[in-house]
Amino acid sequence: MMLIPFMTAGFPTIEGFWKNLKELDENGADIIEIGVPFSDPVADGPVIEAASLKALENGVTLELILEGLRQRKGQFKAKLVLMGYLNPFLQYGFERLAKESKEIGLYGFIIPDLPLDEDAPYRKMLSACGIHLIALVAPNTSLERMKAYAEVATGYVYVISVLGITGVRSEFPPDLSNTLRRARQAFRIPLALGFGFSSPEQLDAIPVGDRPDAIIFGSALVRHVEAGRPVAEFMHRWTGVRG
Repeated sequence: MMLIPFMTAGFPTIEGFWKNLKELDENGADIIEIGVPFSDPVADGPVIEAASLKALENGVTLELILEGLRQRKGQFKAKLVLMGYLNPFLQYGFERLAKESKEIGLYGFIIPDLPLDEDAPYRKMLSACGIHLIALVAPNTSLERMKAYAEVATGYVYVISVLGITGVRSEFPPDLSNTLRRARQAFRIPLALGFGFSSPEQLDAIPVGDRPDAIIFGSALVRHVEAGRPVAEFMHRWTGVRG
């Protein structure tokens, strides 16, 4: 099972972020989702929103993130994905962003507020540069809609465990297995489950045959970092689920 940590760029400090990114890469991350701070998030819970606002206070911009990644090109084993809202990407210039991301070696983008019906031109620009636009599906995504995503989706699929905003949850909804089975029926690329993971023990609630190919964790990791604890310690709790 792949491990996909999420970390807000520039949190808790700019230098601290780059240090943590390196540490995640060295301690088992297969893919790392880098959050692009935005002042008006719609899907982020309080932990990620606070981290994003802190990063903005630290002076983080999309330009700074890209330049930092450019300087560190080739230093990471993990695939790197930028996760952010469409507005900052449009302000930067999407075609320019795609071309620079190719030069940097980014693997993909996740844009939560870009629906399938509007993503074609952006997907085309990214695809031309060899970059994936990661699809997001949720418990209320029908099989037909998932199949529509599957026709164009590449990389992996971000399966949202529960409707609502990001954040740590004590348990998953009872229909999670149905969501995963529906996604498995539609897609032929890896399923990555996110929204709510805080401990490996939560996997026990998902039948073995329904489990995803990857786990995404964000809020729990951000809280861990906010408490001043090393990310290696967090990752070591998860490396046992790879089997």
